[in-house]
Amino acid sequence: MRAVPITVTALAAAFLLTACGGGDDSASGDGESKASSASGTACAAGDLTMAAGAVNAAPAAGDTGNVTVTVTNGGKECTLDGFPEVELEADGTTVAVPRDEAAESQPLPLAEQGTASFTITYARGEDGDGSLAVKTLKYGLPDASATESLDWSYGAVALKDGDVPDASVSAFQVAGD
Repeated sequence: MRAVPITVTALAAAFLLTACGGGDDSASGDGESKASSASGTACAAGDLTMAAGAVNAAPAAGDTGNVTVTVTNGGKECTLDGFPEVELEADGTTVAVPRDEAAESQPLPLAEQGTASFTITYARGEDGDGSLAVKTLKYGLPDASATESLDWSYGAVALKDGDVPDASVSAFQVAGD
């Protein structure tokens, strides 16, 4: 009796692995990017929508907070690779958010209507010196000129090493369950 559920589970796993990639690399001959090998094409900014989702705001100076951004693919299957570009803007000053040093990026196939996410982690700073009074968060795909913006209402961001924000951005990750 147990052979049937195990066989069904094994077949389902095989189908899922087949659907997740491997496949034919012949479509990657146009030299788009290293992301091309997973699904044939890198994701285009015009096919994606990005929206800030779950926020775990840092309640007080010295606390850590997180802002999650969800990316939805409105085009054909494509691949996200690398880290998103993220900037914080405050009173005429724009600073780039560095990549999470512990994170590694890898090509992430994104099906049509599929979702991925990335997370911005930050340390809240004291209002005033030593902090950046952020008004706007800008984010976009690696090496893309199109960006999305979010009004920042999560308090000042602490600075380290002069004008580097005490913040980081993760690589693209699978979203949902």
